[in-house]
Amino acid sequence: MTGDITDVPTDVPTDVLIAGSGPTGLTLACDLALRGLTVRIIDQRTEPHRESRGKGLTPESIATFGPLGVAERMAAVGRAGVTLRKYFDGACVGDTTVEDGLVIGQWQVERVLRERLSELGVHVEYGARLAGIGQDAEGVSTRLADGRSVRSRYLAGCDGGRSASRGLLGIPFEGSTAQEEVMVLGDVRAPGLSREFWHQWFTSDGGGVLLCPIPGTDSFQLQASRELDERGEPLPPSLESFQRLFDRHARMPGIRLEEATWLSSWRVNVRMATRLREGRAFLAGDAAHVHPIAGGLGMNTGIQDAVTLGRTLAAALTGPADEHVLDAYEAERLPVAAELLVDTAQRMERVLAAVREPGIGTEAGLG
Repeated sequence: MTGDITDVPTDVPTDVLIAGSGPTGLTLACDLALRGLTVRIIDQRTEPHRESRGKGLTPESIATFGPLGVAERMAAVGRAGVTLRKYFDGACVGDTTVEDGLVIGQWQVERVLRERLSELGVHVEYGARLAGIGQDAEGVSTRLADGRSVRSRYLAGCDGGRSASRGLLGIPFEGSTAQEEVMVLGDVRAPGLSREFWHQWFTSDGGGVLLCPIPGTDSFQLQASRELDERGEPLPPSLESFQRLFDRHARMPGIRLEEATWLSSWRVNVRMATRLREGRAFLAGDAAHVHPIAGGLGMNTGIQDAVTLGRTLAAALTGPADEHVLDAYEAERLPVAAELLVDTAQRMERVLAAVREPGIGTEAGLG
């Protein structure tokens, strides 16, 4: 028993309760609803976000979305392929076209999935923060911070790297977290800058700034090496700091950044849950593993987690829910997570080394 559940109804009205409405949770919810299972999906946020975050779908994820009825919708919103325009010390030194996959903001992926889920009769319940999880032989009792409780046969924790589900279940999150932030990120407008390219400026001092156009919007996702103050401490992300970084690395005085609608910073996290199952509760996506961003595999790996977990839960709910069936998800996805951490760490090292050479950009982290 984890957490403290009181005044819980004895019936089991929901097959699966999903905590977290990011791409992982929404993919799982659509998958289960299409199988005719009853599902609820909750999120501690009060409303959907509009942040680009993970901004690309791999061919594998696009194929996964086919049976869910959203692959064509994703293609209509996103942009197939992207040309990386590389600069070094202010000079344009070459283009590289990456044809596989789809450039699309994470918020756009989530919007398409929410719309599909709504068609299936399920809506995200916002403002629902987990406060307790309890289990018995028949199901899971989940207590919310506002005092409400939810009874379900299974629980899926898809609530991100700071997962409340994982903490309440007492599952260790082993690995390492860098002490220093290495990157700032944000969504900005850059009037006058071509939207035909993912611009990648690098300089001989090892720094850089990248601006990737988010399809269907007038914004770019900005990624940049951090800015330090006079004491050598990293400055918090801000529009003013973004502009100084852009001026330093891009050296295009005619471009002024505007409307920073998302501000974030990033440090290297290489961690994974020691197990993906605790009784009738499971972890997926960033709740199960976090890793370097090189290769853009975070959102996509979570989507694949969701498909595997959906298959496992459907088998348990429609047939004998023995230990072999319930263990199938962890048996398949835990080795994938372990390999992912090693792979993305190596990709990150390749990128950081490669961009010091003129003409090479983030494509060094692909493949």
